[in-house]
Parts: sequence; C-alpha cells; structure tokens
Amino acid sequence: MNKIFIFTFLIITSFGSAQSKKVYVKYISEAITLDGDLNELSWKQAKAATDFWNYFPYDSVLAKQQPEIKMLHDANNLYIGMKVNSPSNNYIVPSLRRDFSAGGNDNITLMFDTFNDATNAFLFGINPEGIKREMLLSGGGNRGSDFDMAWDTKWKAKTVKHEDYYISEWIIPFASFKYREGETKWRFNSYHFDTQGNETNTWINIPRNQQIFNLAFMGDMVFEKPLGKSKSPISIIPYVNSLVGKDYENDNETSDFKFGADAKLTIGNSLNLDLTINPDFSQVEVDQQVVNLTRFEVNLPERRQFFIENSDLFNDFGNSRDSNPFFSRRIGIAKDLDDNNIENEIIAGVRLSGKLNNNLRVGVLNMQTNEDIANEIASTNNALVTLQQKVFSRSNISFMFINKQATKDYDFIEEGENYNRVVGIDYRLASKDNTWNGKYYFHKSFTDGVEGNDISAGASTEYRSRDYIIRLSGLWIGDNFNSDLGFIRRTDILKIDPQIRHNFWPKNKKLQRHNISITPSFIWRPELNFENSDYTIRTAWEGSFQNTSNFELEMFNNFIRLYEEFDPTNKDEAIALPIGDYKYTNFKLQYRSDRRKVFSYSFTPTFGKFFNGELYGFSTRLNYRIQPFFNSSVQINYNHIELPNPYPKADIWLIGPRFEVTFNRSLFWTTFIQYSSQRDNFGLNARLQWRFAPLSDLFIVYNDNYFTNNVFAPRVRSINLKLNYWLSI
Repeated sequence: MNKIFIFTFLIITSFGSAQSKKVYVKYISEAITLDGDLNELSWKQAKAATDFWNYFPYDSVLAKQQPEIKMLHDANNLYIGMKVNSPSNNYIVPSLRRDFSAGGNDNITLMFDTFNDATNAFLFGINPEGIKREMLLSGGGNRGSDFDMAWDTKWKAKTVKHEDYYISEWIIPFASFKYREGETKWRFNSYHFDTQGNETNTWINIPRNQQIFNLAFMGDMVFEKPLGKSKSPISIIPYVNSLVGKDYENDNETSDFKFGADAKLTIGNSLNLDLTINPDFSQVEVDQQVVNLTRFEVNLPERRQFFIENSDLFNDFGNSRDSNPFFSRRIGIAKDLDDNNIENEIIAGVRLSGKLNNNLRVGVLNMQTNEDIANEIASTNNALVTLQQKVFSRSNISFMFINKQATKDYDFIEEGENYNRVVGIDYRLASKDNTWNGKYYFHKSFTDGVEGNDISAGASTEYRSRDYIIRLSGLWIGDNFNSDLGFIRRTDILKIDPQIRHNFWPKNKKLQRHNISITPSFIWRPELNFENSDYTIRTAWEGSFQNTSNFELEMFNNFIRLYEEFDPTNKDEAIALPIGDYKYTNFKLQYRSDRRKVFSYSFTPTFGKFFNGELYGFSTRLNYRIQPFFNSSVQINYNHIELPNPYPKADIWLIGPRFEVTFNRSLFWTTFIQYSSQRDNFGLNARLQWRFAPLSDLFIVYNDNYFTNNVFAPRVRSINLKLNYWLSI
C-alpha cells in the first residue's frame, strides 16, 4: 500500500530541478529609435542574456555562436535588442513571408510565459532579413501541435545584417500580451537556429529528449518596475468580398457580395473578447487533401483566424484522434441531401477567452448558423463553456459544457434530434521537469431521445526520461456517445495503446540519435461481448543524423474484423470486401534529407499485405527554393492495391505541386494544384495577397476544379476579391 501511495504521489505532484537563470529588464524614459543600431545609452547599460546552450546536435556544451539579448521597458512597450552571431552572412532565408517555420532556416525566437504558469506562452521570432513571426503556445509545449501560428498581433522590428552577425531591434506593445497588472517577473526562454554551424541553441539548457519549446524549461525576465494596466486598443476588422463563379455540374452561375466585420477587445489585461458578424473565410488557404484507405473519417486542422487564440481552451478535451468532443471545423460546415460537406453560413459569433486570475482560465463560445431549407439544414445555436484551473506546478483540471440546438422546429428534423449536449471533466498532468505527463477525462453526452451507454472516458500516463519513453493509455467510447460539434472516429470501443521507446545517444560523427519502439493498439467491442475487432502492432526504428536528415523503418502487424462490406479503393460498382476477419503485415520506410539544402526531399515507400491482397506504393515530397523569393514543392502519393478476383484493383494517385513567390515583404503569390484520383478531382487554387497596411490585406483568390475519371471536364470555378482592414481605435 505504501508503494502505491508513493507512486501516486509522484505522478500527481510536480518534481524537478529548476534552473535559476535571469535577465533583467531595465526601465527607461528615453525614446528608442527603431533603426537596428542599439546606439542609445539605455542599450549600453542593459545587461545581456547570453550563455546559450547547445540543444542539437548535443545538449551538454555551450553554443559556438552566442546570441546576446537585451531588454528594456517603459509604461507601454517592451524593447528587445539582439546581436545574433554567425560564422558568416551566408544565411538561409527561404521566404519573405511572415510567420515562417523555424526549422531549416536561420532565425531566433523568444518565448514569454506572462502568467508564470508553464502552460501557455507568447512567441515572437525574426530571421536575418527581418521577417517576423508570432504565435501562441499552449499545453505546456509538449507537442508540435501545441502551436497556433495563425495568431497575429501588431509589433515592430528592424534588422541589420553585418559580416558575421545581425542586429535586431524590436518594439512590442504590452497590449500584444496578456498578463497580470503589477507583475514584476515573466518566465522566459529563447531558441536559435544556426544553419551554418548546424546547431540549434537554447538560453535554458533543455535535454534532447524534450521539445525545444517545452515550457517546463525556462528562466526569468525581471522587470525593474511593476507592469501597469495595458492600454489595449479596440481592433475592428471590416471586410468586403465579391465572388463570381459557376457550378458546371448543376449548370448554375453564382455571384455574391458580402460584407461583415470582426472585433477584438481586451477586458482588463488578460481576457480577450472576439466578435464576428457575417464572417467570411474565403482567403483561408484550401485544405491539403489526403489519401484515406480506412473506413473512418479524417480530420483536418483549423485555419480560420476567429477560432485560433486560446484554442486549447476549447479544442483540447478528450482524445484528439478518437474522441474529441469539440472540433471547431464542425461549425460552418453541414451535410447536404447527398451527404456531401457544404458550407453552412455563420450569421454571428462571440468568443471570450483568457485568464480570470493567475490560475483560472475561462472560455465561452457562441455561434449562430443560418438555415438552408433546400438542403434540410436547420439554423442552430452552437455554444461551449469551459473552465481550466491550474493545480500543482504545471497540471490543470478543465470542465466543459457543449450545446448544439436547433433554434426552431423544422418539419425535416425528426423527433429526438433537436439538440445534442456534452459535459465533461479533464485532468492534464505535467510534472515540473516534464518527466511525467498524462491525460485523464470523463465525458457524457445528452442527445434528444437517447439514454444510456453515452460515456466517453480515457486515461494516459507517460514517463519520459533521457533513455526511455513509457506510456500506458486507453479509452472507452460508449455506443450512444455523440457530440455533433466533435470528432468521434467510432463508438462502442474499448481501446488500449501503450508504447515503449528506447533512445540511444551514440558518440558518432554522423548518427546523432536513434531509437526503437513498439506500440500495440487493441480494440474491443463492448456491445458484442468485448469481441476483439482490431489490433495494430507497430514496431519501429528511427535514426536522426548530424546533418538533420532522418530515417525510419516501420512494421505493422494488423488485424481487422469487418462488420460491414468495405471497398478500400472507393471505386464505383466495385465488389466490396465481405464481412469477416483479415490479418496482414506491411512495411514502411521513410527518409527525409537535409532541409537546409536548396533542394531537399523525403521519400517513403510502403509494401506488404493489405486485407486479403497486397499494397505497394510510395509518397515523396520534393522542395526547391531560390531564396528568398521563390519556393516550390511537389507532393506525390501513389498506392497500388491488388486484391484477388473478384475484388477490385486500383492505382490511387495524389499529386500536389505548390509554388510560392514573395515579390517583396508585402506582395505574395501562392498557387496550389491538387490531383486526387480517389476524389475524382483536379483542383487549382491561386491566391494573390497584398499586405497594404499592418495585418490588412487585399486577396484575389481563384479556384478551379475538374472531373478526371471519365473525362476531363470543369466542375466548379470561382474568383474572389476580398479586402480587410485592421483598424485600431
């Protein structure tokens, strides 16, 4: 009993060795000229944050090229002055577009945990050409998916290149942050990508088995004077959008003119209020299509700006793969009479999110969608209320209530389908040094006319050391559990999917690290006397090399019991595979080359058995750049499915060239072409963006889609002209 108590105590509480590293933020009264020179007296008097540690390829030595970061502040702004050293001025800067990804190019990023909660942070970054990026980080920075790169805010920067270093000077208004009035300290870290030296460096020493942006590993920035109340402006973002197009399949011509607006307000220093009326998301880039050879729906990431800030408060419930009760892309999309996804117009929405105090966060979302009588789509109110309480050092407990309800009675709504509600509680474990992580949740749905067996629950505990990652996890989804605003892959399952991984850190001039892992995943059907319906045992070896390339070998042992006939080729009039049991093994190899090169690529062949037949295929991605003005990539995915007679054979292609031209820092052109034989579609999306003022844009977007299976013929064509202006009052 004592051993059980001690083990439970270690999991729930937070242990770890804190790193006491500080940078002092000097208070100033003199004006700072943004010129990338740092010649004011205040800069000369400020002490620099330096002594960066190597993170890649090693984590036990100091960085060869040491950045120097100085900070100043007054009542309204945070001033950053940096000298970033490098072997030469031969930098890698693939693009002049804002919000670039950090990997594969030279840049430095600063992270600010303004509430000192090790859970959320604001990130600002710059490259040697002075191109900015900003984003939000949630969930403690445990996963790459914890980033929200669509977040935007206004700030200024000036960067000047020299022979073997660059100077970058920033002015970030305190209105860009959320923080507690009277605060004297924020947690802080910085990471630096040095492509010439082939190093990635961090101010705080972070073990290589942790993410470089993990918020468990941060120092402090100490303000000379307490921070006052932020004078946050009211931002109003009106838009106008005109569209002309034609639906060739139904021989309909369309033309439309829309207008609407978003508004952003700050309540106190720490709450955001977002409002939208008649929102339009036509400027959002088209989704990247995927090949789906499974029986289940796939989810695609949210790209719409309105849903981004503090999105973890709304989206991070349950299990993201199998049982996510709130998936924001459900709002604004509905099914037509032929069960196709179509746009469902959003009339208006309101969103309140942020901190009530240092440990309690709140999220409220309410959106009203329009009716579409022709497609028997009801007008609905979509609401979500969440509360998140921090416990211990980095863990939190969250509560949520979701409600989707038709706003009036419709003849086409069957009795018992008027509403759907979900309530739930989640506990996220994160120890102080991130050795222990976990997620535990219990959700119950309430659907009109449905009672019983409507629970979704799960538990996951992960131990992460330098050499081992061990995870115990599983979930239960009742047969009647339902969330109309969620992503529920399937119901009536009991699933366990533990993992064990062993890391090796060789002292090798070429191989930086490698690991072996095994991840068994078993699913049973409770309503069928816990019959085993599926299992996949994934065994893998992965190696990362000193030149940043990567190699992976995977083996999958599969078992699937089909309860309904299924055609994985999705071909018309094909004979589907019959109900029954299928066991098969297949393999996947993957190689990704050095992304620092002008030409880089990845190549992934797959081969082996597939149901009662065979599957051979490959996917590749080719990238070529002429920096910083031109970037191109081609994604090719091919699968050959060979099933025995009388079942179908198929060659499934997905080809997606993409071209980006950055004429300058304000004018961008992107063309994305996608051909999918599985969807019988050839699509072209071309977008010209002119950023004529800070965060204000003119978009011209051309969309063209064609049938491809029997005859190459036009399907849908449209052109949009959209103008939005960010007005700060």
